[in-house]
Amino acid sequence: MQTNYTAFDGAARVASGALAVVAERCKALLDGEPNASPIIYDDSTGRPVDVDYRGTTHDVLARLPLADETPARRGPGRPKLGVVAREVTLLPRHWEWLASQPGGASVALRRLVENATRENVDADRARVASEAVDRVMLALAGNLAGYEEASRAFHRRDGERFRALIEGWPADVRDYVRRLADVVLS
Repeated sequence: MQTNYTAFDGAARVASGALAVVAERCKALLDGEPNASPIIYDDSTGRPVDVDYRGTTHDVLARLPLADETPARRGPGRPKLGVVAREVTLLPRHWEWLASQPGGASVALRRLVENATRENVDADRARVASEAVDRVMLALAGNLAGYEEASRAFHRRDGERFRALIEGWPADVRDYVRRLADVVLS
């Protein structure tokens, strides 16, 4: 699944779509209006994306991270499987239990994580979507009238009240926040 991005310059939406498309539109905006300050948001996380706009449009696009780019792995672990060693802190009774499991602590921990991942997929998806709405709402609407009450309504999952409270916001901000919130509220 391709990640979508949305860029804003103040309260005005600049572009939405693939990162390269959005970055290209932001670069064009900056070339025409040097005082513009577009910010690109990852729609799935609500996090801003750092883009270096120096040089030509080709230069900007060449510096964008690739979607399928995975960081190089180093150090201990089983690289072919993508296993990475990290520190885990547990109580002594937890270590005793893990040590008594077939395959040892690592196998038991991987099995527990896999089971929890499968069991909590819907809750995890809702949590990530909710965090995205929080980030975007704070960044784009934190100073707008009704922000705090809209945030409370969103977290109470009161979709009707939430939509009513954001109705007076600038159209591009309102529509973007509503689109992200609908994932959680619907």
